[in-house]
Amino acid sequence: MITLSVLSVFVPTFLLVSLTPGMCMTLAMVLGMTQGVRRTLWMMAGELVGVGLVAVAAGAGVAALMLRLPELFAVFRWVGGAYLGYLGVMMWRSRGRMAIPETLDARARAGRRELAVQGFVTAVANPKGWAFFMALLPPFLDASRPLAGQLAVLVAIILTIEFASLLAYASGGRTLRHLLGESDKVRLLNRLAGTLMVGVGLWLALG
Repeated sequence: MITLSVLSVFVPTFLLVSLTPGMCMTLAMVLGMTQGVRRTLWMMAGELVGVGLVAVAAGAGVAALMLRLPELFAVFRWVGGAYLGYLGVMMWRSRGRMAIPETLDARARAGRRELAVQGFVTAVANPKGWAFFMALLPPFLDASRPLAGQLAVLVAIILTIEFASLLAYASGGRTLRHLLGESDKVRLLNRLAGTLMVGVGLWLALG
């Protein structure tokens, strides 16, 4: 349903965009640092659901309607941004369930649902993401072919690339944790992760 010539342009285009540092990738790195890659998979699951929802909506034309409701996005952005900012402050103070414990072997305490919701909200509440998919997807859809099949293939490719990128960033966060993971540097690591998390919150609220 999708020609090779279309895929040869679409795949590298979205790969470059996905690997570019953004809110979701920064969040993956922070959680990879504080929760570990395996635990971060729950955030990735929520984020991928959100990205898939936005991509399908954009391909179906629903995104145009959503972008005409700035009040809806404002609520998502400010609530989501405030929550992520709060988590960042708690992490900076080495407190709360998201912070790295003083004993690095301690069990991660962030809930799976909490991690998944963070990923979903970060993906869905960003109006720039909606606008991006509105600009990216339509040029690759052939109006003379069935829309559902084309959209299914492109969204599957998007989610595959997005997952690989999230995994790479989370693995980078885990590596950083190992480099700075001695007990006397846990506070520094928490402050670094907290600062990044606050940055993601501000990015979401003000972006």
